[in-house]
Amino acid sequence: MRSIGLDVGKHVAEVAIREPGRPTRSGGRISASPESLQAFAATLGPNDQVVLEATTNTWAIVELLERHAGRVVVSNPLRTRAIADAKVKTDTIDAATLAELLAADYLPTVWQPDPETRALRRRVAGRTALVAERTRLRNRVSAVLMRNLVACPWSDTFGRRGRAWLTTVELPADERELVDVTLRLLDGLAAEIEVVEGGLARAVVDDARVRHLLTIPGIGLQTAVGLVALIGDVGRFARPNKLVGYLGLDPIVRQSGGRPAYTGHISHAGQGHVRGLLVEAALGAIKVPGPLHAFYARLAERRGPGIALVAVARKLAVLAWHLLRHDVDYRWAPARLTATKIRAIELAAGAPSQRGRVPGSGDARERAKLGRQLERAVLAQAEAAYVVFIEARREKDAVAANGERLSSAKAEPGKAARRSQIPKPPPFATGSTASRSTIRRR
Repeated sequence: MRSIGLDVGKHVAEVAIREPGRPTRSGGRISASPESLQAFAATLGPNDQVVLEATTNTWAIVELLERHAGRVVVSNPLRTRAIADAKVKTDTIDAATLAELLAADYLPTVWQPDPETRALRRRVAGRTALVAERTRLRNRVSAVLMRNLVACPWSDTFGRRGRAWLTTVELPADERELVDVTLRLLDGLAAEIEVVEGGLARAVVDDARVRHLLTIPGIGLQTAVGLVALIGDVGRFARPNKLVGYLGLDPIVRQSGGRPAYTGHISHAGQGHVRGLLVEAALGAIKVPGPLHAFYARLAERRGPGIALVAVARKLAVLAWHLLRHDVDYRWAPARLTATKIRAIELAAGAPSQRGRVPGSGDARERAKLGRQLERAVLAQAEAAYVVFIEARREKDAVAANGERLSSAKAEPGKAARRSQIPKPPPFATGSTASRSTIRRR
């Protein structure tokens, strides 16, 4: 089987070929145009395997090569150290290195998503770019106000009242023109973002994975779609920790020699967009009564709100893995909140609105309000049960550790004096000498 390395650039691609029992040779340089790539793909056979690094046009080239080659592999450029750390780095050497690593089956590869997942990722990336542009335009307006020492009287400068205020605020002529131009751009951008979000909603309105994720408090449409697009097949993550590491929410660990391991901040590996969405979702999740709020409160008291918020984001990633892996909803999902989120997706996807068809009376509104209060009461009970469970587990661990200290002190006669100072564990404590003697006497 031939192993072919393809180093793809913007205009040209370098080819290297490795055959069994022969040294690696250059296959020449071809154009990166669609016609040249199609002609190159036609020269491949079912006994050929091709490798190329992940770039902007990788998946389009992969689709061309898969029609002819027996195997097409995409290399992870962040982990191909033989190329990244080379002293002499050229396209020819890079292609040869890829071919040799592929022939030796020693190449870090990336997961190749299916066409539906690729399309969903492109939709998410398109919306992300539009939102980033909207943020840039809003920052421009904020900079104008700051330069002129003008403060907005409303909490949201770009809300309904804030926008009305922006059109009337007194500014120098040049600044007034800049603000007006930017506001018109924001209006057009808002319409385009609404169109893109409608396409996203239509693409996932019947996706069971998205509906499972929406049952988690704090997770909305964009976070759920971003997770589904990034994860793809959840089966490729054997454990929740694998997904946490893929999202960059796992702590870095440094250890050398006989010194203990040092655990630092999160690794920030992987795609930062979805990681940021999870942190934003954590801000909403901790406002809803339930285990997530109790977990945040317990950790914030000990480590601070910033670390606790990131820990909740990690907890959301673990929950997402379990829900997708087992095809279930979140057990403590607020039913009314989940129904509201699903209805919003249906409306964005083009479902007809039912507003005004059913007349709302004061009694109906009161019943709805009472239902929301009852739902929050049930969630508060779940949070209280979680707190009691955590405290009971802490006490059990403390008693078990105390029993181990008693056993070690009894085994060493030199510690008899200090042993008398150790408080005795309560009866029936797991692993304690006192509990076993009490049971024997009974």
